[in-house]
Amino acid sequence: MEIDFSIAQLLGFVSFGLGLSTFYQKDDRKLKVIMLIFNINHLFHYLLLGSVMSAVGASLSALRTGASIYTSSKYIAAIFIVVGLSLGLYMANDWWELFPIIGTTIGTYAMFALNGIRMRICFLVGATCWLTNNILVGSIGGILLEITVITMNIFTIYRLSKNEKCSDEQQAV
Repeated sequence: MEIDFSIAQLLGFVSFGLGLSTFYQKDDRKLKVIMLIFNINHLFHYLLLGSVMSAVGASLSALRTGASIYTSSKYIAAIFIVVGLSLGLYMANDWWELFPIIGTTIGTYAMFALNGIRMRICFLVGATCWLTNNILVGSIGGILLEITVITMNIFTIYRLSKNEKCSDEQQAV
């Protein structure tokens, strides 16, 4: 049991490293590819922690991220959202177990319907749901990850905003 917990926490720290790389990306496609790897790692992390709902959220995140690399169909997004919310409501034993499902749902909408700054703002909201979940399930790497993801997303939003402002100024000239 202690070994599983140690391996689980180790995988949480691997997710922490992948998450740092994911949300620093300015290129949306690179962000999604790294996020796919991150979600798969996170799936195993949560299974070892014994958090089934978190693992369900990570599984759905991996599937939707993989799909979002190839399509931006809002129809596909709607399917993932309906499946995620249905599974979450069916499987959750307590209301607080829905935090990873809500975070995944917000991320799904962001992946398929948004890009650039708007996508990253939704990631901020989703990260807040996952931060709450990680505190509740005891994921040390996950807590560090979400705090850092929130910070890095704010920084990336600033960088993208600055790039847009410079581009607008150049077009005005």
